[in-house]
Amino acid sequence: MRYLALLRATRTTTPPPPGLMEAIMQLGEEATAAGALLDQGGLAPSAEGARMQVATGKLSVTDGPFAEAKETISYALYEVRSKEEAVEWVSRFLELHREMWPGWEGEGEVLRVFGPEDFPPPA
Repeated sequence: MRYLALLRATRTTTPPPPGLMEAIMQLGEEATAAGALLDQGGLAPSAEGARMQVATGKLSVTDGPFAEAKETISYALYEVRSKEEAVEWVSRFLELHREMWPGWEGEGEVLRVFGPEDFPPPA
């Protein structure tokens, strides 16, 4: 099963500490070697994005930045056996931040990605 992880910063007080990116890269290498990590990347601030919405039969496009206090900072795509395994990888990512970056606060979201097995061909 594939899972998409979205990671958000909810509070930062200082720049990232030295060594955090190296620790994140090592975790990514471990997940890749385990066959779990398919893709990952950092995301630019919402000021560089856009949001689309359909409401009352009309499509609207709004350029960022968006007013949320949370900023999505990165994503990862995992191929794992269970939701629990995806949660474990994301928890390890967040744990690195907790251990290495005092004052940083954030959250992760794990969402299952539909695959062909979810849409069997019509009989």
